[in-house]
Amino acid sequence: MIEELRARFNAGFEAARYERLLLGLDARCGTHVGFRVAETPVFLPLSMLERMAEAGRELTERLLGWPEYLAAAERSIPVGYRVAGASAHPNFMTADFALVCAGDGSLEPKLVEMQAFPSVYAYQSVLAEEYRRVYSLPQELGVYLGGLTEETFWALLAQTVLGGYAPENVVLTEVDPERQKTLPDFLLTAERLGIGVVDIAAIEPAGRKLHYRNAAGNLVPIHRIYNRAIADEMMAKRLRLRFDLEADWEVEWAGHPNWYFRVSKFAIPWLAGTVPGTAGSAYPVVPPAAFLNDFLAGSGYGAGYEALAAAGVRLPGREARGGGTGAVYEDLLLKPLFSFAGKGIVFAPSDEELLSIPVEERGGYLLQQRMHFEPTIATPHGLTQAEIRILYLWPDGGRMKPAISLVRLGRGKMMGVDHNRNQEWVGGSAAFWSR
Repeated sequence: MIEELRARFNAGFEAARYERLLLGLDARCGTHVGFRVAETPVFLPLSMLERMAEAGRELTERLLGWPEYLAAAERSIPVGYRVAGASAHPNFMTADFALVCAGDGSLEPKLVEMQAFPSVYAYQSVLAEEYRRVYSLPQELGVYLGGLTEETFWALLAQTVLGGYAPENVVLTEVDPERQKTLPDFLLTAERLGIGVVDIAAIEPAGRKLHYRNAAGNLVPIHRIYNRAIADEMMAKRLRLRFDLEADWEVEWAGHPNWYFRVSKFAIPWLAGTVPGTAGSAYPVVPPAAFLNDFLAGSGYGAGYEALAAAGVRLPGREARGGGTGAVYEDLLLKPLFSFAGKGIVFAPSDEELLSIPVEERGGYLLQQRMHFEPTIATPHGLTQAEIRILYLWPDGGRMKPAISLVRLGRGKMMGVDHNRNQEWVGGSAAFWSR
């Protein structure tokens, strides 16, 4: 962290400015921002953000060039959600990193997870602008990555979302978008790009084309969908669409739904080199992880258990395990593969909790070494932890490019904004960098 900037910000902080920040965000977004916004941005060396951005790019390229992995990931797509017309690469990527303490005392990034799905690109840009305006931050502090400026960031986002189509024929779709906490991002995106925000359940088929109704109630053909509808939520709500997702529609997807499954937490054990029978190699930035079915295979001491033990993860010995003896895995997290916003994560799961998951469902979970976020952000409430997400854009026919970052500040087990709502100097934030 850049201590000089941190100290200068803290010394000049005024609660009235924070109130102006919140009011300004609501005004810019055209709606109330319903999740907690941190009082402060973070100040990082550009080299640290570039290190994370390069790691995310390298891991993504490894996965996309790995036929064995892609075939396995394809099989993980649930029945009813294998959408036709898959693109050659994801249009959107995110990579989340924890900052942990290395053996020499320095900070190093560790991958939390990856997801080939859009994040709040428009909102993060506006949040950074409001931080800069309200707190009078120096203009020389950067926000955008990959050499982008504010102007070229928005141009690249427009290129990726619109794909060359007229804005009236492109829609942002979500499940009941008006009730989503990410509505501020939807409205900012719609305003800036000129596209509509449509409930995916309201899309109407006609022939092989999909349509939406504009403000006048007229049917308008959709040529491209900026997809923000999360499959996990659609499945949980048993949402019934007017069109068959798996049919071959004359429509393009900006963020094809299949990539949500192809690059996700499913990738972590592969990148960690702990999938039995594969030729994967472990990447230092990836913490050890294993699929639950591999971990509990055989008599409860499967190849996944052995791989984690070999990677140095502290595990209960064989004499303490099995048969619901109450052994607890203090160094592990249990994660559902396709959940979002931290749903379903269990810290320090017990044997009993692991064995309670039906055998046929265990392939949908992973066990990952728990990373201990290093508290690095000095605040009036003590040192605070930061999780940093790199947001990439990858237009059709272009190349994957880091665009901007997103930061979550927290002092609890979970870093999501939903898990830090009753504290101060935590929540969603932005990163400003200096060379």
